[in-house]
Amino acid sequence: MSYTRRDILTTGLAASAGSLLANIPLTASATSAAKKTNADAATRKPVQPTWNSLRTVNTPPQWLRAGKFGIYTHWGVYSVPAYGSNGTWYAHNMYTKPDSDERKHQEATYGPLDKFGYKDFIPMFTGSHFNADEWAELFKKAGARFAGPVAEHHDGFAMWNTKYSEWNAAKMGPKRDVLGELSKSIKQHGMKFLTAFHHAEHWFYFPTWDKQYDVSDPRYAGLYGVSHEQGALPTKEFLDVWIGKLKEVVDNYGPDVVWFDYGLRLIQQSYKTDFLAYYFNKAGTEGKEVAVTYKNHDLTPGVGIDDLELGRETNMTYYEWITDTTIDSGSAWGYVESIGFKSVDQLVTGLVDRVSKNGFLLLNVGPKPDGTIPEPAKERLLAMGEWLRVNGEAIYDTSPWLIAAEGPTQFKKSGAFNEDNDIRFTPEDIRFTCRDNFLYATVLSWPGDKAYIKSLVPKGDTWAGLYPSEIDSIKMLGSDEPLRWEFTKDALAVTTPKVKPCDNAFVFKFTLKKPF
Repeated sequence: MSYTRRDILTTGLAASAGSLLANIPLTASATSAAKKTNADAATRKPVQPTWNSLRTVNTPPQWLRAGKFGIYTHWGVYSVPAYGSNGTWYAHNMYTKPDSDERKHQEATYGPLDKFGYKDFIPMFTGSHFNADEWAELFKKAGARFAGPVAEHHDGFAMWNTKYSEWNAAKMGPKRDVLGELSKSIKQHGMKFLTAFHHAEHWFYFPTWDKQYDVSDPRYAGLYGVSHEQGALPTKEFLDVWIGKLKEVVDNYGPDVVWFDYGLRLIQQSYKTDFLAYYFNKAGTEGKEVAVTYKNHDLTPGVGIDDLELGRETNMTYYEWITDTTIDSGSAWGYVESIGFKSVDQLVTGLVDRVSKNGFLLLNVGPKPDGTIPEPAKERLLAMGEWLRVNGEAIYDTSPWLIAAEGPTQFKKSGAFNEDNDIRFTPEDIRFTCRDNFLYATVLSWPGDKAYIKSLVPKGDTWAGLYPSEIDSIKMLGSDEPLRWEFTKDALAVTTPKVKPCDNAFVFKFTLKKPF
């Protein structure tokens, strides 16, 4: 049996269409709010490296509340073997589990592990067709408002020209400063820049205590890590490099989001508070809003944004949260040759559902070793962009409404790792968002000639619903066909256009007015 990321972390082993989208205008309120928050950031007093002081930073930023949707990439040396249920954990399973599929594949394909180790994949990680502008243009066309790469995964191979290790993409493999090129291109395309850090888990990812393989060879300690006993706590030297790399990226590339994986729990807390204070204070002096994400309770509540890996909340929450999920149909994260992909409908309804419940979506794509993005992923991203071109006003710059959802289709549990690729929404499954005097009701499956929206019906002394006189007009986004509507005892019935305006998730736009 091979371990997945979920296995490692839940068992406790760790402790041991671009231009069109660009022209969707911000509302006047969103623009003024952005100006105000930037001014607030510039005049904010420096925070101290203590949890109570860090909680005073305004999070999430207004631009994230408005933008909702981002894209990031898992691209690294692990893209070369392109194998396993989770491609990014290939090397860990290969070294630590002799009976794993990864070990069997490794030795059948590349020979004995003591002759060909993870380091030997680096020359094959060429990035020969990597084009940062093409990536950024694709992400923009997909409708993303923020984007960026994994800066360093668990494998210790940095994707920028770091002074802390020779084992980086600027000096080996692609011999390109991938982080630097993407930072420039993504910002030039009008998106905020994200960097994802998994490097805390580097401490245990390779079994540096195992003398059978190259992972314990001091010559390769810059990649695999300094040899230590299994289960030992991270050393000062390790922690100094951990925070040093973060500060280096903040100083040289100016990320708007720093995203952390589960390994953050391994980091001694003063290093976490020191980095957060450094990051927030630097942003304050530059007059910009930034965000930090984390998982579980690896940071104190209120300091950053809770991330639900491959998950979502089942109900609307009082706090904002974010999901990192992947465009593939499993949890491959990195490029894996045999993996399938989520359908466009799953991606679109997943975005709509999360936004209605006060969440954001960060969607992963795994490029090939040569830097090209698989065609099925491109097709799905462009389809999401086309949907957002028609329906984006129900997503961008919106707030959750008084009710998030109605309908029979329910998730089995709330939180991380609750994705169900087999779930199918019905015409009765509806999600709500709002902005200014508009209410958006997104029907997750085509309802036929009429849609029936139950949550808008007043319920006497328990729920005001919508007064009939409150509704000025109803239209479906992407269609100019006039619609008829009436209240019945159980639902608001609305006719649908004769021609579908899009292929997935259909949005009714209500223009509201004061009822009296």
